[in-house]
Amino acid sequence: MFPEVTEREEMMNTLKTFLLLGTLSALLVSAGAALGPEAMVLFLGLAVVMNLGAWFWSDRLVLRMHGAQPLTPGAAPELSRMVAELSTRAGIPVPKLYLVNDPQPNAFATGRNPEHGVVAVTTGLLERLPAAEVRGVIAHEIAHIHNRDILIASVAAMLAGAVSFIGNALQFSAFFGGSQDDEGGSPFGGLLLAFLAPIGATLIQLGISRQREYLADAFGARIAGDPEALASALERLHLGTARIPSHAAQPATASLFIVNPFAGVGGIARLFSTHPPMEERVARLRAMTRGSRGHAA
Repeated sequence: MFPEVTEREEMMNTLKTFLLLGTLSALLVSAGAALGPEAMVLFLGLAVVMNLGAWFWSDRLVLRMHGAQPLTPGAAPELSRMVAELSTRAGIPVPKLYLVNDPQPNAFATGRNPEHGVVAVTTGLLERLPAAEVRGVIAHEIAHIHNRDILIASVAAMLAGAVSFIGNALQFSAFFGGSQDDEGGSPFGGLLLAFLAPIGATLIQLGISRQREYLADAFGARIAGDPEALASALERLHLGTARIPSHAAQPATASLFIVNPFAGVGGIARLFSTHPPMEERVARLRAMTRGSRGHAA
C-alpha cells in the first residue's frame, strides 16, 4: 500500500484543479462585465459550441492527425493484455489501442469519456522501453481516461477561449473608439484587462493541465503498482524526446502526450508549458516508492 500522505497530496492536486477552474470562471465574468452582459453571453455561447464540437470529434481528428492505426489484440497480444489488466484495475472499460508510426518514444490518451477511451503509443515507445516501463506509461494514460481529463481540459479550453474572445473584442472596441468608461472607470484599465485577460486565462488553463499530469502520474503508479517503473520511463522518454525528433506530433496536440514531444523548452517559455517539470514528476513518483517501502517495513 502507498502512504496516506500521497493520497492527501492527490486530493490537494484535485482541489488545485477546481480552484484554477474557479479562477478561470471568475476571470471570464470580470472580462465579460467589461464588455457587457449581452456580448458576454454571445462569446460564451460561441466558445461552448466550438468546444462541444471539439469534445465530440477531437478523438477521431487527433488520431487522424497523427496517422494512428488501430491495433487488434492479435497484432499486439502482450500490449493488449497489459491494457486490459490495467483497465480492470482502474475500473473502466478497456480502451481502444492505436499505434503511431513515430521513432520518438511517447504516448497519449484521448476520448471524451471512459466508454470512448483510446490509448495511442508510438513505435518508438515499444522499441525503446522495457515492458515494465511501457506498463507504467500505459497506466498513466489509462489514469487520464479514468479521471476524465479530456472533459476537464475541454471545460478549461471553453472558459479560456471565451475569455480570449472577449479580450479580443475589448481590444477591437478600444482601438476603434469604443468606450470602456460608461460608469466613469479608467479607459486604460479596460485596455489593460483586454490584453492581460487572455494571457491570464492561458496560464490558468496550462496550470490545470499540469495538475492533471501529476494526478495521472499518481493514479497510474497506483494501478500499475510500480511508481519506480513510471519514474524511470519518464526519464527515458524525456531524453528520447530531446534526442529523437517526432515525425507525427504537432504543437497543437503536445499537451496530450505523456511527455512534451518538443523537449528543450526553458526560461520564460516554461510558464507556457503544458507539462510539469520532469524532475518534479520523477521526484513525486520516487517519494511514493520510498513511502511504500517505509510502510512495508
